[in-house]
Amino acid sequence: MRALGALAIAGVGLWLTAVEPAAALDQLRLAQNQSPISGISIIAKAKGFFEKNGLDVTVASFTTGKQCLDTVIGGGAEIATTAEAPTTAAVMAKVPIVFLARTEYSDLKTLVAADAKIKTPADFKGKRVAYTAGTGSEVYTWTMLRNAKLATDDVQLVNLRPQEMAPALSAGSIDAYDTWEPHIINGKKALGAKVVQLDTKGIYAETFNIVVMRDYAEKNPKVVRAFIKSLIEAEAWMKANREEAITIVADFARMKRDDLAPIWDDFVFGVALDQKVLDILKAHSTWRLATGNAPPGATMPDFTKVVFSAPLHDVAPDRVRLP
Repeated sequence: MRALGALAIAGVGLWLTAVEPAAALDQLRLAQNQSPISGISIIAKAKGFFEKNGLDVTVASFTTGKQCLDTVIGGGAEIATTAEAPTTAAVMAKVPIVFLARTEYSDLKTLVAADAKIKTPADFKGKRVAYTAGTGSEVYTWTMLRNAKLATDDVQLVNLRPQEMAPALSAGSIDAYDTWEPHIINGKKALGAKVVQLDTKGIYAETFNIVVMRDYAEKNPKVVRAFIKSLIEAEAWMKANREEAITIVADFARMKRDDLAPIWDDFVFGVALDQKVLDILKAHSTWRLATGNAPPGATMPDFTKVVFSAPLHDVAPDRVRLP
């Protein structure tokens, strides 16, 4: 009888173990640019790395990092993928955000009308050049003009969203546009021999980053660490599964795989905090102060207080290479 009783108790214990509910996942909203530059977080979601690390991530897609960061600032999401231009704008406006990690960097590019007689950036004089205000596209345009010894008054600048640029070039309302992929390759495919890509490699590389409100990062360290850990695991998976990664990212970005594959290596993916991060944030702030794209009375921020390295350091200390 004692043996039977013991078996009965053990059976109840096994039954209780079997029906014990799984731990609830932490809810998180991610505002993400619908572009290959978001590749690491795209893979983290698609391949289940967020769930593996205890996160239930809802993704809202946008066409610019500025929209992503604005969504976080407005309370519509907790984490943004964004470039450095929206980040410096927010910091100089004293918005309490923190920069958690860089996940990618890549050169911005320029597409011109074949009949516009533009061979180099110096030929922009008197031309209509499209850019996207408040993003890396604007800084890239400014840097290109400065390197060509042109002032902004020497060209007619046209503020457009990236997806509006190729149609505007096709319609003849602009002569050139400056932006990031996939809007260059999309324009080349749509317009064919009517357009030419300028050789501007090395003029300006935009970073893509993870940014949150400081209050959220401080109150939710476990969630933030799990998010960063998921990104690192996604990065490793991408590098080990290149062909499938291209397929997944192309599908999310609504690109044809055959369009993304040739430019895949243009995107340098990697979760890190290093001197490059500080240098480009400072360069952006210098541009803002020099061109009046900063709030009245703004000064150079101390970005060592904006970069919040603790979560990445806790997960992968070798990836934090700050002075």
